[in-house]
Amino acid sequence: MKHLLSITDLSRTDVDDLFRLAADWKARVKAGVHATPLRGRSLALVFEKPSLRTRVTFEVGMAQLGGAPVYLAAQDIGLGRRESVTDVARNLGRWVDAVVARTFEQATVERLARHAGIPVINGLSDHEHPCQALADFFTLWERGLDLAKLRVAWVGDGNNVCHSLVLLAALTGTETRLACPPGYEPARAVLETARALGGRVEVTADVREAADGADVLYTDVWISMGQEAERERRLEAFSRYQLNERVLGLAKPGVVVMHCLPAHRGEEITDAVLDGPQSIVLDQAENRLHVQKAILLTLLGASSARP
Repeated sequence: MKHLLSITDLSRTDVDDLFRLAADWKARVKAGVHATPLRGRSLALVFEKPSLRTRVTFEVGMAQLGGAPVYLAAQDIGLGRRESVTDVARNLGRWVDAVVARTFEQATVERLARHAGIPVINGLSDHEHPCQALADFFTLWERGLDLAKLRVAWVGDGNNVCHSLVLLAALTGTETRLACPPGYEPARAVLETARALGGRVEVTADVREAADGADVLYTDVWISMGQEAERERRLEAFSRYQLNERVLGLAKPGVVVMHCLPAHRGEEITDAVLDGPQSIVLDQAENRLHVQKAILLTLLGASSARP
């Protein structure tokens, strides 16, 4: 693995290795055992979009590993406007050891990777959010669940998070059923790639069909960053796709509820479900830190270091 731009950059072995590494570091750090294998290394965070979880977990994770994070907001460098993406990549490649890019276009992340000469990590693009999906499936894995026997039901927009989940599910043997309003399904190319990887994925417009017997219920906001002008149209299209107590009742009794956050309470999910006993959203958020540290250690060649 030279970069993490998409889940398709990973093999099943890569996923298993990342999960074991994340679990090892999580357990040892929680036991008070610390090490700094990335001392003297640096990480640039190039963000076109605002962020809470991605920024904090990468900054704190890099610091815990002994390295130095450098945050660059959109107005700092004017990526693709003040200076070309190629030139930004070539400069960063001379100064830092890796880049996390949070961009509007997937093509921007790919261009950075093509020209930087150092590892580039997709911290979210309009097409994928691989770090989120890895943290999500790690959260299920660490609960002792057999990923190959799970059925994940996605309720809502077939967006970037959905794309990465579908692709990672294909790698791990997890079945996915997606309930999306017509016109808001995942990209056909993503579904074709998932199925070519052996993925079991079905798309329906019926929430009941997707949620029936599910082990995991997952949703995301109806209006993502950059889609604010579509608010009214999206609210109408998604009005029947709320993850609420009624939908929860369709799934298996032990179902867990996931959300990548931030949540728009009362829109795509109710307070009772988001804050209820079956919600594991804060575990997902915490595990961004541990999984991303495993990604950094792997890409920077320090995966064999022990805490």
